Amino acid sequence: MRINIKPLSVNECWQGRRFKTDKYKAYELEMLYKLPKLDVPKGKLKLTINVGFSNKGSDLDNVCKPFQDILQKKYKFNDSQIYQLEMTKEIVKKGNEFIDFTIGIIN
Repeated sequence: MRINIKPLSVNECWQGRRFKTDKYKAYELEMLYKLPKLDVPKGKLKLTINVGFSNKGSDLDNVCKPFQDILQKKYKFNDSQIYQLEMTKEIVKKGNEFIDFTIGIIN
């Protein structure tokens, strides 16, 4: 079903400046350290993310933008190159949370 309306970006949803929390800063540093070396291909990209949550009530989409921002910072690409996004959610035991991802070219 198509809705004819201009999509609203997350940046347009808030007034004023937003600041990173200390928790986000620590998360970003840890993620930048743990992400493997990777060459992101040029062109239209597909990002596949699989998230393991220990809480069934966790919203899958809340993970997306911060994770994309960290990926683009680490791998020096612009997330506007992502033309396809696939996300899945798994429920895991507390302490076993994870994020799996792949970045590839759209064929």
